[in-house]
Amino acid sequence: MLSKIFESVFEIEGIYAIDVKDFIICIAGSLLAGMIISLGYMFKAKYTKSFAITLALLPAMVCVVIMAVNSNIGIGVAVAGAFGLVRFRSAPGTAKEIAVIFLAMATGLIAGTGFLGHSLLFAIIMTIAYTALSGLNFGARKRASVYKMMMITVPEDLNYTDAFKDIIEEYTSSSELVKVKTANMGSLYKLTYDITLKKADSEKDFIDKLRCRNGNLEISIFRQETTGTEL
Repeated sequence: MLSKIFESVFEIEGIYAIDVKDFIICIAGSLLAGMIISLGYMFKAKYTKSFAITLALLPAMVCVVIMAVNSNIGIGVAVAGAFGLVRFRSAPGTAKEIAVIFLAMATGLIAGTGFLGHSLLFAIIMTIAYTALSGLNFGARKRASVYKMMMITVPEDLNYTDAFKDIIEEYTSSSELVKVKTANMGSLYKLTYDITLKKADSEKDFIDKLRCRNGNLEISIFRQETTGTEL
C-alpha cells in the first residue's frame, strides 16, 4: 500500500513508475555532482552565496524533471515550454556563469537518464578543467594594467575634439573617444575614452596635465572591463 504513494495518480500511456530507491540514488548522485561543480566554481572566483547554492541544487532539479518526463514526448514538450518561461531576475550573468549553469544542467540531464557514473565523471572532468584554466589565468589579457577607461569633464565652450590630443598621444599608445554626454543642463560635457597607457605607472602625470586643460574639472581613470553582454 505504501508503494502506491510513489505511483502516478494519472493513467498516462508511456509513464512508468520510478522505484523509490532509484529515485533517491539519482537525486543523491546529482547533489554530489552539483557540490563538485559549485566548489569548483568557487575556486578563485567572485561569487554570491545564492549562486553557489543554486549550482549545487540545479543538477538535482534537472534530474528530477528528466525522470518525470520519463520518455513521454508530450510531457517533454510541456517541460521545454515551462523552461522557456524561466527568467533570471538578478544582474546579467557573465559568459563564465552561463557556462557553469549549462554544466550543471547537462550533469542533471545525464543523471536523469540513469547514468549516474557518467554524470559524476562528467562533472569531475569539467570541474577539473574549469579550475585548471582559472588557476592558469587562461585567456587573461596580457599587460591588463595598461588597458583603461578614462572619463573627462569639460566646459561647454571647450573644443574637446583636439583639446587633449597631444597629451593623450604622449601618454597612450592607442585611444578612442567612445562616448560623449552632456551634464549640468548642458553646461558640461563628459567624455569617455578607451585608452591603452604606454606605462602603467604614468596615471598621475597624465591626469595632472589633463587637469590644466579642462579647468580642473573631474577626471577619472579606471580599469577597462568587458561588459556582461559581451561573451
